Amino acid sequence: NQKSMRDVPLDTITQYACEDADITFQLKEVTDRLVKDKGADKLLQEVELPLIPILCKMECEGVNLDIPFLQQYAEDLEKDLVVLRSNIFKMAGQEFNLDSPKQMGQILFVKMAIPYSGKKTKTGQFSTNEETLSALNDKHEIISEILKYRELTKLKSTYVDALPRLVNRHTGRIHTTFNQTIAATGRLSSLNPNLQNIPIRTERGRAIRKAFIPRNKDYLLMAADYSQIELRIIAAISQDKGMLEAFHNDEDIHSATAAKVFGISIQEVDREMRRKAKAVNFGIIYGQTAFGLSQSLKIPRTEAREIIDNYFKQYPGIKAYMTKTIEFARKHGYVETLLKRRRYLRNINSNNNTVRSHAERNAINSPIQGSAADMIKIAMIKVDAAMKKENFKSKMILQIHDELVFDVHKPELEKLQTLVIREMKNALPQIGVPIKVEVGVGDNWLEAH
Repeated sequence: NQKSMRDVPLDTITQYACEDADITFQLKEVTDRLVKDKGADKLLQEVELPLIPILCKMECEGVNLDIPFLQQYAEDLEKDLVVLRSNIFKMAGQEFNLDSPKQMGQILFVKMAIPYSGKKTKTGQFSTNEETLSALNDKHEIISEILKYRELTKLKSTYVDALPRLVNRHTGRIHTTFNQTIAATGRLSSLNPNLQNIPIRTERGRAIRKAFIPRNKDYLLMAADYSQIELRIIAAISQDKGMLEAFHNDEDIHSATAAKVFGISIQEVDREMRRKAKAVNFGIIYGQTAFGLSQSLKIPRTEAREIIDNYFKQYPGIKAYMTKTIEFARKHGYVETLLKRRRYLRNINSNNNTVRSHAERNAINSPIQGSAADMIKIAMIKVDAAMKKENFKSKMILQIHDELVFDVHKPELEKLQTLVIREMKNALPQIGVPIKVEVGVGDNWLEAH
């Protein structure tokens, strides 16, 4: 039976608010000292604090939502789900609860006798999670139907049905909350709704972006995206000559990597080779092993090991960066981004191999992902200042990892495009790697890609 603040007498709430302010002020002395001791005062004063009013404006601005589109999409998804349910039950020879892992395990691995090589759960049941089922995709057609069913069910419940309920009744728009201090790498996160997680890997998932639209017919949505920013940052941090050269020559980095790893000319690289090189380029950032690469590419572990070994031969600077970074983390207990943002790694010297390996992967990845996060934050500050100077009607409304989204007043489009590309490219001019920004425009967020 809690009261809201508006129901508490003014004298009482005044005392409470004064205590809040006083304690915060007392804490400032302590936290100021801690921030300076950790070398984070510049980061705080020049990045995090100036970003607060910008995020506040973005949250208040919100984004317009096409509710009729989502209602129609929900109907389309439900029709597809009815067909999928029917197909699954027909193949299984009976109906069962598709949301029950226990029933699904019994149907798939007992009744249908699909070979099961995974571990059982703590309660002794068959695991039917996505990883287990994906590994069995070629064993029976029912598996792919179940995976499709799960994908569409999640899309419908998490986004298509949920987003309209989050529209503010006063503004008619969605207002996410941006968090500056949740992600250990310094990345922004968001909630209610979590717009960082809008699916992009599948066509049906990407279609949800169609629901995000400009405020009215005089506006368009514009998306500005850093291209391969984490790979550019690892090139800058590691100073690997081969990778720096590829970016300075404006080569397709995945084709360039494939040519180096497979010992051929860039013209001879085919689609499959590029796919493998792309998996290694991004996998290395996250400390991927030969086993992990073999699983993601569905190739023998020996081939995956050979690809990784060749990768490090061709990019020795990246291998040196990884070794040096782990050694630094073991000695100091933390790693740093280009702007000296620290991530502490308490398990970096753990005796438990699994726990230590996880900390080592974080040590490798955090300076890269964290530097990309710092970079886009600086870009947001620069873009906001430049937009204010021009007195634009256009608004910056969303930040999703390496991407900024704008509600653009049509007459300002060309000028804003130039401004955004310029400020994003020059956010961290000292890193010494060409930065590429891709811009798209459309009547919805999907079209802007």
